[in-house]
Amino acid sequence: MHLQLQNLLKAIDIEEKEQATRFSLDQQHSVKQLKAEGLALHPIIVTRKRFGYADYPEIDFKLSFPAELNFFSDGSAIECFKAGEEPVKGVLVNFDGRQGEFRLYAPDFPDWIEEDAVGIKLSPDTRTHGMMKKALEDLPHHTTLYPLFEKLHSVAGNAQMQPPPLLRFTLTFFNKDLNESQQQAVQAITENTQLCVLHGPPGTGKTTTLVEAILQLIQKKEKIVLTAPSNTAVDHISKSLLAKGVKLLRVGNTGKIGASVFPYTVEGQLQNSRQIKEIKALKKRAEEFRKMALKYKRSFGKPEREQRNLLFKEVKNIRTEIKKLQAYNEEKLYREADVIAGTPVGLIDAKMNRHTFHHLVIDEAGQCIEPLAWLVFPLAEKIVLAGDHLQLPPTVISMQAAHLGLQYSVLEAAMSYWPNIYLLNMQYRMRHAIAGFSSAYFYEGLLLSPDILSNTGTHISFIDTAGTGYAEARGRDGNSLLNEGELALAQKLLETEALNIAHTAFISPYNGQVEAARSLLPAAMRISTIDSYQGQEKEIIILSLVRSNDEAEIGFLKDYRRMNVAITRAKEQLFVIGDSSTLGNDKFYRAFLTYLEKHGSYRTAWEFGIDV
Repeated sequence: MHLQLQNLLKAIDIEEKEQATRFSLDQQHSVKQLKAEGLALHPIIVTRKRFGYADYPEIDFKLSFPAELNFFSDGSAIECFKAGEEPVKGVLVNFDGRQGEFRLYAPDFPDWIEEDAVGIKLSPDTRTHGMMKKALEDLPHHTTLYPLFEKLHSVAGNAQMQPPPLLRFTLTFFNKDLNESQQQAVQAITENTQLCVLHGPPGTGKTTTLVEAILQLIQKKEKIVLTAPSNTAVDHISKSLLAKGVKLLRVGNTGKIGASVFPYTVEGQLQNSRQIKEIKALKKRAEEFRKMALKYKRSFGKPEREQRNLLFKEVKNIRTEIKKLQAYNEEKLYREADVIAGTPVGLIDAKMNRHTFHHLVIDEAGQCIEPLAWLVFPLAEKIVLAGDHLQLPPTVISMQAAHLGLQYSVLEAAMSYWPNIYLLNMQYRMRHAIAGFSSAYFYEGLLLSPDILSNTGTHISFIDTAGTGYAEARGRDGNSLLNEGELALAQKLLETEALNIAHTAFISPYNGQVEAARSLLPAAMRISTIDSYQGQEKEIIILSLVRSNDEAEIGFLKDYRRMNVAITRAKEQLFVIGDSSTLGNDKFYRAFLTYLEKHGSYRTAWEFGIDV
């Protein structure tokens, strides 16, 4: 077995054990500690209860405090808990830092769900880990994919970032506005024989290019399976395809799928089927049995408990019958769809491995850990990877697992080996001055801007806090950092520059700074961590770097990919607040400050006349 394959299998085990340890709620791990580490939300306030598809309990909730916690994401495995009660497993459907929604894998709501001191915490995703391990263990027996794995883990460095090779266009493009690099990428995808890599830096129209490529493949009568590491990402490109009239079927847990895409799920399509009346009748019957069972409360004897269990068993049997009726129509929907879309786990759960596809397209492949990709690689004859490995990597809890390669995305693996990388080299988001540093530092000067985005003034500014005494401090959670002086400067910027609140966002790498900003800056402003803001944009961005200390320690600001995300969110104006004496000892930030002096505005905090 290949050494890297062994490392990945080992890394999955380590990550699972680390999650089990980090997420546990016991004598060594209090609720307070889990909250401080961003692993628990407590207490939650239940705002709505309902039964979703197949009658799984779904709960809307809000927090009495703001939270922007990096380890919570759409689709995260969670447990709903209360001291002295048996926790209930479920999944986080969505969470925006203030409110969210989760689904419970249980026949009914816990009796205590609306009581005080209820919370949710992250739970190890043992099922996904098991699926990834099996995929890797099976890989050496796959005659076409295992050689590909070996190629992707040959000696790195034989692939270099370069403009895509020139192709003689033979296609008639649906989108007449594609630039040359987008056209080349589309044609390369249509001519793909095994693996095609699309490198899309910020603002270069990656989704536009993928949509065009998929339309071309459909015209060739190819069957396509589309995936991404998160439901949000799958929904994003699905909506773009649906807008073009593509016959798309969205599969996966409906509790994780956006409302606008739900009509294109199996369940959404079934709403218009002839069997819907029968299904509704069965659901009504299941609800009657469920209500009968609920008459038995927590304090009851053995006969009552047995009767309750029998009633819930009947509910389960009815749900099984519902699923059989739904499965009757599913095969027809699969046959008619040109594109099947879902997360990797969602695709396997929907038994897509029973079907054969011509092309597998993985969007946001830069955030897809490699074992997750190998889970779905067997679904199709040819593979397209699309994303940007120079933005944020996948989230991995265990540092040991990360070092073994688990944080290494499938796109990074491909970028190290594959000879023809199709780079989208024209960005349409940012003014030239804002895009210039990223182009030079991350993309070897190959990222261009159209004339319409040429500079019309000063579009990028650094506000230096060196010598002011605006030192970093621990937030109220005792863990994450904040800088009150930088927040005061952000306030002053809004006033002195007369910034439009609706068009301005405040971002920072630190949760503590984000939480403090939400209690200080206008409520109408978008306030977020950098990690949560990837893929988004605003006319104006205020970026607070927070770090200011005598030791010149910058912590995870050393992950320069996070900064690449941060400085490429602004369309018209970027304000960066930081301490040059702390940041300037680092090669990257020294280069950034030099760029600002040449192409932007270098100001000091003293100009704003504030005292902290």
